[in-house]
Amino acid sequence: MSSNKFEKTLKDILSLAGIEINGSNPWDIQVHNKKFYKRVLSEAELGLGESYMDGWWDCEKLDELGFRIVRANLDEKVKRKFSILFGLFLARVTNLQSTKRVFIIGEKHYDIGNDLFQNMLDKRMNYSCAYWKDAETLDQAQENKLELICKKLYLKPGMRVLDIGCGWGAFGKYAVEKYDVSVVGITVSKEQVTLGRELCKGLPVEFLLQDYRDLNASKVSLRKKFDRIVSVGMIEHVGYKNYRKFFEVAYRCLNDGDLFLLHTIGEAQSRKSIDPWTQKYIFPNSMLPSIAQLGKAIEKLFVMEDWHSFGPDYDKTLLAWYDNFNSNWDKLKDKYDERFYRMWKYFLVPSAGSFRGRRNQLWQIVLSKNGAVEGYQSIR
Repeated sequence: MSSNKFEKTLKDILSLAGIEINGSNPWDIQVHNKKFYKRVLSEAELGLGESYMDGWWDCEKLDELGFRIVRANLDEKVKRKFSILFGLFLARVTNLQSTKRVFIIGEKHYDIGNDLFQNMLDKRMNYSCAYWKDAETLDQAQENKLELICKKLYLKPGMRVLDIGCGWGAFGKYAVEKYDVSVVGITVSKEQVTLGRELCKGLPVEFLLQDYRDLNASKVSLRKKFDRIVSVGMIEHVGYKNYRKFFEVAYRCLNDGDLFLLHTIGEAQSRKSIDPWTQKYIFPNSMLPSIAQLGKAIEKLFVMEDWHSFGPDYDKTLLAWYDNFNSNWDKLKDKYDERFYRMWKYFLVPSAGSFRGRRNQLWQIVLSKNGAVEGYQSIR
């Protein structure tokens, strides 16, 4: 195919979403390198993302571009080359989230640098969707989210809480200070453990560097079962082959009749991998669960007491993170280069458009072990 035909073909595909090349709308793509057309047509999402990182094109409103691409399902209009298809195939036939590979996501993403996340997130360092009801700022919205979780769990003084995927301890610190509980948190990120212990110093918040599959009685703090379990933004790294195991572990660690709150990004349809660009640069060995996949995994273990969907709130959260990242870039640019800046912007801003387009969802699911005998009152 000649270069002119590559250009025409891609323009025709983009036009299905109302996107023009070198057009005047803020979501239009401004092309700086003619090789862009062939690269995107042959490499799909990977080619689009990498060519942006390389400065081959720009767009004033990447979130609006992402929204239009999602709503028009343009990713289904471009054929992927064999190497990309093979990578997707491997995600289906191998366990990319096996115990031997579990620490990769920590090393490749969460250990990038605490300075990056401190300059991007809210003051409590929540790296998950905020709850924007009655909130004007990111700090308020993230406190809303933490309070919502605590209320949904019906926390009471003296309870022992397990936090699977605890991050830097935002939930643990909040729950201890506001509800007088104790928290054991696990993570696969060394940097999160280091900073989390510093932020929670003097509080009954314990950090363990380990895989969820290693939760057992061998640890002193795990010899007793827990009154509550929470997992916020972690199951996205578990993988569909391991969902059942994840819930079996939670079931084993929880007292009978007690509550488990799962906070997760979700997909509108069942998939077995994430897009190749995100897999390569942002969240290796990760994927988003669907309702069907989660439902099958909890069957005969937990009773679903409440399912709360507020995906549009992640649109606002991601843009707030980008605003912080962008405004604090001068503090970071000596450590992270311009290509990293473009990569991180391409991660945050188009993702907001994906939630706006409703392909990606955000769910808080309250589960009870064998059912809450007296019933459960939903909280919003």
